[in-house]
Amino acid sequence: MTRLTRRMALATMGAALATPAYLTKAHAAEVTLRLHHFLPPVAPMQTRFFEVWGKEISDASDGAIEIQIFPAMQLGGKPPQLADQARQGIADISWSLPVYTPDRFPLAETFALPFMVTNAEKTSVAMQALMDEFGTDEYRGLKPLAFHTHDGGKLHTRGKQINTAADITGLKLRAPNQATGEMLAGLGAETVFFPVTEMVVGLSNGVIDGCCLPYEVVPAFKLQELTSITNEPAAGSRGLYANTFALVMNERRYEGLSDDLRKVIDDHSGPELSRRIGAQFDEFEAFGKSVVEKQGNEIHTIPAEEIAKWRETAQPIYDAWIAKLNDAGHDGAAVVARANELLDAQG
Repeated sequence: MTRLTRRMALATMGAALATPAYLTKAHAAEVTLRLHHFLPPVAPMQTRFFEVWGKEISDASDGAIEIQIFPAMQLGGKPPQLADQARQGIADISWSLPVYTPDRFPLAETFALPFMVTNAEKTSVAMQALMDEFGTDEYRGLKPLAFHTHDGGKLHTRGKQINTAADITGLKLRAPNQATGEMLAGLGAETVFFPVTEMVVGLSNGVIDGCCLPYEVVPAFKLQELTSITNEPAAGSRGLYANTFALVMNERRYEGLSDDLRKVIDDHSGPELSRRIGAQFDEFEAFGKSVVEKQGNEIHTIPAEEIAKWRETAQPIYDAWIAKLNDAGHDGAAVVARANELLDAQG
């Protein structure tokens, strides 16, 4: 062996020894997918779902797929733009709320109507089934990976116990979406709409008397310190509302994957993923409630018979939604009826 040959061999050996372990796997990353969402990097959805799910996809593809996660809108833009960012390729995958773009994704918004939620897991399963049956064309240019909801919202107030609609009259409440705002207004509240960050200021200075949110939001914004009573529907009643979510992927990016890598994505999306995310939100909900209890706040039950009356108050909202779905080319009555049927079937 010549001196040059020995030098080249040693150089090659040194480069191999210096190569990071993750680059010596059977399949180095062939595809990098950028996932964009609006929550902070410390949010449970980031640490307990997105990071875990991304690693599972990497492992299942033997390292061929890498999921890079960009929380807190790090790729730019605002939360209502997330679905379009995935469609345009700014992100490869995005996690968005249809209610952030009212009436644009009416099928996906259907489960955001009042009283269309039991718990997050069961409602997520029902939503995924509804979208599979009716909503295949609603996300053109995108590959839906999962649809889901959070648990039912509760009324967190600064000091008002709510037993009947009369107790809501005159209260200034932050509403989470348009339909729920209409329902609360129908019960006599003065509803306002602004981001949750502004909600904290509103509660602190008394501009609002309360808000309608699930327990899982409480820890992030320390609502247990800003409110003293949580009013929740009686057990067995449906929740006041739930916002809906869509995890979507750029369709061209998906179709451009090899068959085996598309199968990895398929195996980690769909009904089972929807159920799983919903179940995790139920865990987040239980933790949020424990924070309220630890604070010593009162948790008050709104009677089931009162919730039944509130559902009657919400009927015009359903009628208007059916008309909206009809205008969008759907059979609105059939969609809403099927949504309720799927929800009831989950028990």
